[in-house]
Amino acid sequence: MEKRVFTPKFKAKAVLEVLRVEKTLSEIASTYSVHPNLLRGWKKEFPEKASSVFDEAKQRQDTRQMEKEIEAKQTQMLETIGQLTLEHDWLRKKTIEIFGPEYEKKFSKKPF
Repeated sequence: MEKRVFTPKFKAKAVLEVLRVEKTLSEIASTYSVHPNLLRGWKKEFPEKASSVFDEAKQRQDTRQMEKEIEAKQTQMLETIGQLTLEHDWLRKKTIEIFGPEYEKKFSKKPF
């Protein structure tokens, strides 16, 4: 059985509903299909991390870090694309040298 992963948005929505005290914890847990103990844990964790919502410096730092990671990934992908393009072009050139410019006709088989 796979472990379910909940988004921060989902957790916040559930915890805010718990904090409204309009329904029982069990009712809310049933609504969100989670165990009540999980909601209790999220509720306990919420005040500890709520201040980070207003920590603009941390948010900017997190954003810069994410941007750097994305840029590094893009650079790596572009390098891979370049390498694959070189390999493709080289293979195409060698195939034409060995089998001639109409090599595709030699290897394409038509069904029935």
